[in-house]
Amino acid sequence: MNDIIEKFVNKTISNVYVNGELVFSFTDGTRLHVSDDGQSCCENRYMTTDDNLSYYSGAQFLGLEVVDGGRIDSDYDCHDTQFLIVGTSKGSFTCVTHNEHNGYYGGFWIQARTSYWN
Repeated sequence: MNDIIEKFVNKTISNVYVNGELVFSFTDGTRLHVSDDGQSCCENRYMTTDDNLSYYSGAQFLGLEVVDGGRIDSDYDCHDTQFLIVGTSKGSFTCVTHNEHNGYYGGFWIQARTSYWN
């Protein structure tokens, strides 16, 4: 994942949003998609943020850090979290990737891929 992320460092963000995955559109026509692609049976994986991502339009992308967030266990279910801390020239924002599962499955597989939007 780091090789892909490094290709986007210092590019200007034109838009960023979360819609099942974290998506950056850059002014040069490229996109960066970051998601948890480790889906197995009996899991629910999704990504959220409380930050106002429109604020980061026009900022330079500086990088991405993944930090473990912990686990909450109940009688029948587990809820794991992992934080994606995104650095930009306007400061950082945080997304949370969630994995709700039955306790047998778990873990994360954060992946990055590219596309074009021109």
